[in-house]
Amino acid sequence: MEAPLQTEMVELVPNGKHSEGLLPVTTPTAVNQRVEGPRRSCVEGEGFLQKNPSKEPHFTDFVGKTSFGMSVFNLSNAIMGSGILGLAYAMANTGIVLFLFLLTAVALLSSYSIHLLLKSSGIVGIRAYEQLGYRAFGTPGKLAAALAITLQNIGAMSSYLYIIKSELPLVIQTFLNLEEQTSDWYMNGNYLVILVSVIVILPLALMRQLGYLGYSSGFSLSCMVFFLIAVIYKKFHVPCPLPLNLANITGNISLMEVTKEEAQLQAETEAAAFCTPSYFTLNSQTAYTIPIMAFAFVCHPEVLPIYTELKDPSKRKMQHISNLSIAVMYVMYFLAALFGYLTFYDGVESELLHTYSKVDPFDVLILCVRVAVLTAVTLTVPIVLFPVRRAIQQMLFKNQEFSWLRHILIAIGLLTCINLLVIFAPNILGIFGVIGATSAPCLIFIFPAIFYFRIIPTEKEPAKSTPKILALCFAVLGLLLMTMSLSFIIIDWVSGTGRHGGSH
Repeated sequence: MEAPLQTEMVELVPNGKHSEGLLPVTTPTAVNQRVEGPRRSCVEGEGFLQKNPSKEPHFTDFVGKTSFGMSVFNLSNAIMGSGILGLAYAMANTGIVLFLFLLTAVALLSSYSIHLLLKSSGIVGIRAYEQLGYRAFGTPGKLAAALAITLQNIGAMSSYLYIIKSELPLVIQTFLNLEEQTSDWYMNGNYLVILVSVIVILPLALMRQLGYLGYSSGFSLSCMVFFLIAVIYKKFHVPCPLPLNLANITGNISLMEVTKEEAQLQAETEAAAFCTPSYFTLNSQTAYTIPIMAFAFVCHPEVLPIYTELKDPSKRKMQHISNLSIAVMYVMYFLAALFGYLTFYDGVESELLHTYSKVDPFDVLILCVRVAVLTAVTLTVPIVLFPVRRAIQQMLFKNQEFSWLRHILIAIGLLTCINLLVIFAPNILGIFGVIGATSAPCLIFIFPAIFYFRIIPTEKEPAKSTPKILALCFAVLGLLLMTMSLSFIIIDWVSGTGRHGGSH
């Protein structure tokens, strides 16, 4: 193998790709002498990627071993978030046609963003999001990327644990056939979320190989497919309007002095109007729901680690994995939103499962759906935790060898902080909104675009070339979305009205 140039600075990362700024490499001998130490300094890559046994152990000989299908499972599960429960509410505030247009646009833009990341990664041989930031803007770029990843994923994991805290007591209540919740510890969401974190989430988070989590990813996606099937099934079995809504309609009419026939006719007219879908809607909450759909496709911090572990990796193959994962989640998102909306129309709540409680709190199918959703979000937390731990390692322990103690302590520390947020800050949705409105546009739009602009050499693509101009326009779009999201959140706070459209 030809020795790197004297001036090149590389860090050993999974699958043999290098990144800037850590270890000076001068000769092949130096590479061989350092291979046993520095290669283990890569945070999530060491240990779960083996060198090729048929060759000499150079730093380029690490080989990924996660299959194409398992990578699709991993990335699809990273895309899937709690926002799927709020998309029916988003459709109620946009209409079917506008919702479909916006969802399609966001899916295509997300795929383009991953294309920019993979192209930048391929040029410099870096497969860590933070290291792309370092290559483009030095230490400030690396820290900005690491901070955005940490904030975004901590917010996402917190939203998942919120679902566990709020839904698990209802599941237990239904199992025990209780009309009201009791004060027993097993009906307390705070105790339950800690129990789930310790027994289920922590052991999965301590694994060194992300690829093994593909099995839990597949099970998690199966749970969400079951959720989707149940939503479609319920569309044809839930009456519209619901008896509660019908009582309100007839109650309002009874206050008027009308004949029985006129009251019946007016009730039928209002019921028909209530149960008529809207194809294009603009109201005060329409623009607020746009970021919900944008953030539903956040998976970019996980793209490069999954690329790292891919067997026989190539940019084209990883783009196919990304496109397939986005397409699968696009179909699931749209169908869940469509049939959830067509079940309750304007009566749909910000969390779809809560709306089904109006029909029958003890419905067995909905009980199974709650269990499926709880299982899905529980198994998603460890996958989201991986890039957070890597970002913390990059910021605080970048030159140090792998340590099981540090590996475990970071996972425990993260889960402890997130549990404290969920338990002691029940009204933290506003803070999550700010995190989602700042970090998510950075990760999806701004960072991939400006990294691409800085990393791709001008000899290959001049600054005024079409790809680089498109990348800059992409970054501007991200800035606009960020500004709009923050504006609506601030207006939301000032006006004192709550809009809970769900979050990723």
